[in-house]
Amino acid sequence: MSRAVVIYLSTSGNTKAMADSIAEGIASRNVSVTTMNFHEARIEEIKAADAIAIGSSTFHYKMLPPMEKFIENLEKANVKGKLGVAFGSYGWSGEAPINIAERMRKLGMEVIDPVLRIQYQPTEKDLEECKRLGKDLASKIKKTAETHKEGGPKAKGTPLEDVKMGEGGH
Repeated sequence: MSRAVVIYLSTSGNTKAMADSIAEGIASRNVSVTTMNFHEARIEEIKAADAIAIGSSTFHYKMLPPMEKFIENLEKANVKGKLGVAFGSYGWSGEAPINIAERMRKLGMEVIDPVLRIQYQPTEKDLEECKRLGKDLASKIKKTAETHKEGGPKAKGTPLEDVKMGEGGH
């Protein structure tokens, strides 16, 4: 089964709400998904995922330092070739999701646009947009998996079917 992991750092709960809605969209397309705070993320879960969604709130015009360090450590998980999504909430400027997407691309990930940025607390309409992004990611995961089944090029980081993803979020 295809797998996705949604990892977030949320200071006020807004980015977590986005993460939960993205995961809901992914799950609605019958893709296994785990949502977790970045403190809970384990390299095995990341390696086992076909796609990774990463979100952070913006603080002083950038992502929070712990998330920056987390993304630096993603290189150890061999994420090259995996699908990615960047998202986050902000109060004034909103650079964190853009920075996350740039870093994911530098690691060799295929990042799905648009980068999702929501100011302040997400409205119902905003959460529906998060679900849509999750559905788009799930559809892309399935399309990529079908291409590989049909003898297309194998992406690095293909999941091991016997690796279980951890329990999700708060």
